[in-house]
Amino acid sequence: MAKPVGTVTRGTTNPNRLRRMDRWIAASHGPELRRTPAPLAVDLGYGAAPWTALELLHRLRATAPRTQVIGVEIDPARVAAAKPYECEGLTFRHGGFEVPVPGRPALIRAANVLRQYDEEEVTAVWQRLCARLQPATPHTSGGLLVEGTCDEIGRRHVWVALGPEGPRTITFATRLGSLERPSDLAERLPKALIHRNIPGEPVHAFLRDFDRAWAAAAPYASYGARQRWIRTVRDLSVDWPVRDGVTRWRQGEVTVEWESLAPRR
Repeated sequence: MAKPVGTVTRGTTNPNRLRRMDRWIAASHGPELRRTPAPLAVDLGYGAAPWTALELLHRLRATAPRTQVIGVEIDPARVAAAKPYECEGLTFRHGGFEVPVPGRPALIRAANVLRQYDEEEVTAVWQRLCARLQPATPHTSGGLLVEGTCDEIGRRHVWVALGPEGPRTITFATRLGSLERPSDLAERLPKALIHRNIPGEPVHAFLRDFDRAWAAAAPYASYGARQRWIRTVRDLSVDWPVRDGVTRWRQGEVTVEWESLAPRR
């Protein structure tokens, strides 16, 4: 067998750490999974414990019951430790960015995997993973790669969604009760943007405007943090290409077109 592509991560994991990402995937990609006869989802780099893969299976099957999940880890000891947790619809394999699974996945989730890599390596990894996705057809948008970073207990999370053609959107998600200002999410920017939060870069301007809109929406705090967030995102959408609507915003999310925040070269 060829050597897996990549390096071993810290492996930090906690139950429910990726719930915000999973909720968004189920809502945004659920219809695509249901249209796929035998949808395969990959939890790439699930870490030292199999909890996130088990949770992904349960959350996706709630919206697409035929979904199968394969957890892929580059550390063979972690694969061996996860094997006892295999069940109907869930298996574990040794591998890395080559994604050694049969066929083309409808979903690859890579959470907290690229944080340790250099920024210059991100594009090549994205391209490699996107090439493994289920291709788009005249009636489908193809598979989805979701890559991002969150804190240890999943309160703050930022992820990029990519299709076979490349990056599509970036989503900021948070537990609203723990948020002082939207720019607090900057510490969880994915590797492609974490070093770009500086004057002159789009992501810096976005977070600046996000904070200003949050401050302007302060009177709505009397109705709760959720109402303040919704008002903030509504105002932010005047100048930025915000996706979705109140149904997603009230979850403590905001999704923006990737091109509007992409790094300037």
